Amino acid sequence: MKTQLLCTFVKKDQLDKIVNIIITCNEILYDKVYIFSNKEDHNQLICTYNVEYMENFQEGIIDTISLHRKKQTNTLYTINALNEVIRSKNNGVLDKSFQVEWNEYQNSLLLTNDSGLNIIKTKIHKIINVNDWEVEY
Repeated sequence: MKTQLLCTFVKKDQLDKIVNIIITCNEILYDKVYIFSNKEDHNQLICTYNVEYMENFQEGIIDTISLHRKKQTNTLYTINALNEVIRSKNNGVLDKSFQVEWNEYQNSLLLTNDSGLNIIKTKIHKIINVNDWEVEY
């Protein structure tokens, strides 16, 4: 089975509501939802969870994107952000064989926006075991 890492952005006061939606709308693989906080904005939380891979992923939950993760450095990233990292470190050239120094991005979320690469420093806020979570309707 191929898995897909999803990321849902949420404000701290909406966390329980969004976790309810995540658990209700998805079959969470490995029974965990990892909640990270943005080190620069403690009100912004980042929920990550694995689901079975879908070829044509359609955003089912608002503010949700598909991500990748480098386990050794706990780096979360989009492919577009990875391409921006490579370009920035390789004189503007996108070379798929370029070796990224992942330690530079330890405990970070790499995203792109209109102004380019956005690096969000993260720390673990909590880990939710979906089997212990009581879904509220």
